[in-house]
Order: sequence, then structure tokens, then C-alpha cells
Amino acid sequence: MRIAVLADSDTRWKWGALTAARIVPGPTMEAAGRDAAQVGPELSGFLLRGRATPTARQLAEVGVHVDSLKEVTAVEFLRTMAEEEYDLVVLALVGGGVQAMLHGLKRVWEGRKRRPVVVTGYVGVVYEKLADGLLLRHGADLVLANSRQDADRFRGVYEGVGADASSVTEVALPFLGGAPYEGEHDPYTVVFAAQPSVPDSRKDRTYLLERLIRHARKHPEREVLLKLRSRPGEHTTHIEELPYQKLAQKLDAPANFSLVYGNMGEVLDRTDLLVTISSTAALESLHRRIPTVVLSDLGVREVLGNHHFVGSGCLASWDQLDEGHRPEPDEEWVDRQGVAADGSYATAFDAARERITKLLGRPGGLAPLTPYYTPATAPGYLPGILARHHLGPDGSPLPGAPAADKEPSAVKQIVRRAARGAYRHGVQRVAPVIRRMGDL
Repeated sequence: MRIAVLADSDTRWKWGALTAARIVPGPTMEAAGRDAAQVGPELSGFLLRGRATPTARQLAEVGVHVDSLKEVTAVEFLRTMAEEEYDLVVLALVGGGVQAMLHGLKRVWEGRKRRPVVVTGYVGVVYEKLADGLLLRHGADLVLANSRQDADRFRGVYEGVGADASSVTEVALPFLGGAPYEGEHDPYTVVFAAQPSVPDSRKDRTYLLERLIRHARKHPEREVLLKLRSRPGEHTTHIEELPYQKLAQKLDAPANFSLVYGNMGEVLDRTDLLVTISSTAALESLHRRIPTVVLSDLGVREVLGNHHFVGSGCLASWDQLDEGHRPEPDEEWVDRQGVAADGSYATAFDAARERITKLLGRPGGLAPLTPYYTPATAPGYLPGILARHHLGPDGSPLPGAPAADKEPSAVKQIVRRAARGAYRHGVQRVAPVIRRMGDL
């Protein structure tokens, strides 16, 4: 079986590659071992060119073997899909990217007797833009929901606008796993899982960092870690205007406080208490039954995403943690979130595998892709979505769309890296200065 995964950032590559390995019909990852190379299919990776294209370290951190890996534009990817045969295509993109690819793929596969099964979904917790994001993903053969709660919500949105909801398929987050928590480590280790964009103000980010350092001072016998998503200079889904690394340089941290990077699962191997605002890391931690706290210090607000954890039993403040509070998660809430702490995770992807098997074996092949948005249903919205990826209203490339016939030269690669660096510098250095000047 040939599988193609198209991703636009490090986190979406992680979700797409691991999802592909779990939903391919045949032996499960649990049966074959975690290395996806043992599962059997030929996996081709495509990275959508942009400011968040992941580095080699970020790709390697995922731990999924790929037979080929290529950086492409949207038009280049569509050309490859027109010229080569695949069985399964996973679109691990932001909603607008998924919608553009669905229309582009519909065009390039016109008249083809057989086409691949197209799969998409979400990287983690869906706490904002539910209707917008879902309708942009409509048209894929499978729209994966990471929990029973999400599956119910997804179907409700599709049915509410009169769209076919049969594509919604309940699975779980593909990166859950690891050994269950068995008791305190020596030293007891507290991990704060930071997020690039939540919260976004200097005041709030400084507050969280100061409280983390204060906790380290109050408990010198503990190891206190700040888990960061990316190293300085690396790109991620959201570019941070105020990296915690930069803020930490101005604070006098104790010896038992340190910054850590790398695979979240490996960090959780030594974690006794996971603290976050609303990171998907909380679900990874709950899956392993590690004590987990979602902070309420900055309020329980939609803009922070921690409102998703209402009813979880995990909401608490730094004051409570400083005094030794250990949360007790609500088992019913955990079960509805697809965390599968009860051991049922091994079967979480069975429904998706069965559906893909049926679709691949359908006599006469699959019907053309039919997104909800068309030039007739969304004439004021869809053309702009497609144009961002240099596609016209019918999914065909616009005149002058970037599409190379060969790998970019060394000079072009250097220019692209410089452009990404300039963009990051503008976001992290120039934009905050301009914003402060505007407040004078």
C-alpha cells in the first residue's frame, strides 16, 4: 500500500505521519511495534512549503520512518497526485489548506477509474472555530474525530447544514501511549508544558514563568522543568512573539529549574505532575494516568482553551499546587475525550481501518470528492481560500502559480531559509516594538 502524507507544520506532520501508521489496514502498530517501518506500507512525506516547514530534528523527533520526504507547493503536490498512484492520502493541514487540496484533488482525479482514500482531521483539542474548521474539511472520505465527544459535535455541525456526516469517524489521538504512571520518581518532577500562542501577552507569560520558578524555589527537593515545543530558530505551527527562553533569561531561576525540549512522551516518562494551560500534552498525561493540572490562574476562558477541561477535575491554580494539591480526573469526562486510560486504546483505530478497507475495495472505485463548499454554495468565501494556494475556483492552478519541475537549487534553499528567518524575526522582534510604540 502506498500512502502520502501532506503536512504544513511540525505538529501536523506528527499527527499525519502517526495517524497514517495507525489507520493503514493490516497489523496495528501495537502488534507490529511502534516503528511504523514495520507496519508495511510505503509512506511518502510531503511538507507544504511555508514559514512553518519543520526542521530535520523536528521530523526525526516523531520517530516515523518515511520512504521519501519532499518539500512542495500546493500545485507541485497536486501534480504528483495526478502522476503517481497512491492508495491513501492524509491531509494534515490547517482547514483552508485541506479545502484547497480537496478541490485540487477533485480536479486532478477527474476521469480516473480509481482514486485514493482521502483522510483528514485535527491535531488535538478542538476548542475554537468548530463550524469553520469542520466545513473546510468536509469532502474528505474520512474526517477523524479524536474522541466520542468530538465525533458527536462533528456530526451535529454537518447535519445542521445539510451536509453528509458519514465521513466522521471516531478514533483517538495517534500519539498517545507510553507506560502507565506507577508512582513518584526521585526526584519528584513537575513539568510545565508551554504553548507557543497561549497565553499571548508578555504579562501573562511572565506571570506563568515566575510562578513556575517560585514553585521550584518553594520545593527545592523537586525537579521543575519547562517543556518547550521548539528550539530557538525552529519553526512551529504558531510563531511565538515572546519565547519563554527569552523571558527566562531575565529571571534568576534556582538550580532545580531547567528548560527541556524533545519528544513529549520521553519527558512524560519521568513526570510526576504535568501542568499546562490547555495543551494536548494534558491528554497524553491523562492517558498515562499521570497527575495532570490545567491552570485556572488566568481564568477559565475560551481564548485560552482551558474551558475545554471544565468537568475534567483537572482545573487548579498555582497556589493549590504550591500547597501540594494532586488532582483527581473525572473518569467519565476522561472516557469521552478518547484518552482510553482504561486500556482500550489498541482498538481505537479499528473503525477507521475497517472503513478504509471497504472504501478501497468498493467495486468501480470511489465517487469524486464532494466538498460542502463550492463556487455555488460559498461564492464569496471559497475563491479566496483557493487563491491562497494559487488555485482557481475550479481547483486548477492560477496563472503564474509556483511549481518547480526539479528540486530547488542550493541558492533558492538558502533564500527560503533566510526568508523564514526574516519572518520569524519580524514577528518576535519588530512587531512587539511597533505594538509598544503604538501604546505610547
